[in-house]
Amino acid sequence: MKYQENLERNAANFAPLTPLSFLERAASVYPERVAVIDGAKRHSWKETYARARRFASALTKRGIGRGDTVAVMLPNTMPMYEAHFGVPMAGAVLNALNTRLDPEAIAFMLQHGEAKLLLADPEYLPVIKQAKISIPVIDAERDYESFLQEGDPEFPWLWPQDEWDAIALNYTSGTTGNPKGVVYHHRGAYLNAVCNIVTWGMPHHAVYLWTLPMFHCNGWTFPWTMAANAGTNVCLRKVDAVDIFKLIKMHRVTHYCGAPIVHSTLINAPDEVKQGINHKVSGMVAAAAPPAAMIEGMERMGFDITHVYGLTEVYGPATVCAKHEEWNSLEIGERTRLNGRQGVRYLMEEGLTVMDPETMRPVPADGETMGEIMFRGNITMKGYLKNAKATGEAFRGGWFHSGDLAVMQPDGYVKIKDRSKDIIISGGENISSLEVEDVLYRHPAVLAAAVVAMPDEKWGETPCAFIEVKPDSKVSERDLIDFCRQHLARFKAPRAVVFGELPKTSTGKIQKFMLREKAKSTSAIDT
Repeated sequence: MKYQENLERNAANFAPLTPLSFLERAASVYPERVAVIDGAKRHSWKETYARARRFASALTKRGIGRGDTVAVMLPNTMPMYEAHFGVPMAGAVLNALNTRLDPEAIAFMLQHGEAKLLLADPEYLPVIKQAKISIPVIDAERDYESFLQEGDPEFPWLWPQDEWDAIALNYTSGTTGNPKGVVYHHRGAYLNAVCNIVTWGMPHHAVYLWTLPMFHCNGWTFPWTMAANAGTNVCLRKVDAVDIFKLIKMHRVTHYCGAPIVHSTLINAPDEVKQGINHKVSGMVAAAAPPAAMIEGMERMGFDITHVYGLTEVYGPATVCAKHEEWNSLEIGERTRLNGRQGVRYLMEEGLTVMDPETMRPVPADGETMGEIMFRGNITMKGYLKNAKATGEAFRGGWFHSGDLAVMQPDGYVKIKDRSKDIIISGGENISSLEVEDVLYRHPAVLAAAVVAMPDEKWGETPCAFIEVKPDSKVSERDLIDFCRQHLARFKAPRAVVFGELPKTSTGKIQKFMLREKAKSTSAIDT
């Protein structure tokens, strides 16, 4: 073909896509513009670029290179932001650990991911100590700056050899006790980072408040988004309504992301802390389908809320409830209903559909026929680390199977109806019901256990345990909750325990759909 003759890919016309290039450009074009604010600390884009190169250089001097894993267990602070550039600049893969996990889970992830180094905040050192790991640990408060001083600010950082190279490793609960390692590539990170700007309509130099943990799907790729945007990152160590409103007013924050619990926290904050915001604030909400009352409450506050949906396997949000101008004239209840849907595909995700997972045929767009949400395209993961079976199952038929059941509405918008997996999403955190059940079965009084999602006004969902007690054994609701808290992260422990015989099929399988209905009328214990 004539278009192929003597037209070869070369250094002049092709470079592997990587979001690391965004930082280099921001430092070159806007060197003195503030990049990161962390309390009293402020660094420009020029300084942030130099610090990221020092980070990469220091890692290299410690023997870390292409394909190695570097783990971090940090809140949303400056070191966490810099790690998103410094680690891959050394050719390594960033594993941002969920700071809410228990020692057993942390130990598994570090071992499974073969981390060579861990950078951790002092707040999490006790958990890390209990995990009994055998890799070097850098104290992010005491030793981080001296660690950076080991590196060269002019370090010639490593461009990926291939845009398919791994940039990050994120663990997700899935439906089994052991987490699965989701591998991201440079191409997907680059495209989704840009897609966030386009999809959200972010203006240049946005001011972004880090209410979303950066360990969640690498902050939905927003660390790289903000470098592409040449905006300002405002760090937030923990979600607190008073602090959030204070920082919004102090720095004129324009954008933030979070699970429904974050938005509910803002809605329920004292009126006096909400006063004084005289500029537009845009929020992005994801996780379990957000309650209509939350979307309406944020709108009444004057915040502009965009609803997105996704999973760890698709770099965070991969659909958006794209708004239409004509919706503005609708009554707020109807507008809230429309905005509460999971929506349409992200601009840079090539495929979104709802299909029958057995026949792999799309369901009719009738708003009634349920199927499974499926994705395909460049912002879908490489696969699960060291788990060919799970990867094959996830990509069966050439689509990524989300495990979420939904309908396709007549206007082409997706609406989730239920989950085919027994995952509980609490405050944006995935909780494996099997993991909780495994702990409950360890209790000497438990004969049978089943855990399902229980609706919760604050968290969206929390675990509810249904228990059959062994004959002649006695145990209380409080006993089992405390037992779970000894072996699990606190947020994974059941908030309610119901005793009685579990409904089973003729083959002995517990009928969880019946328990889910029961859980809707169950009250959480006061904790």
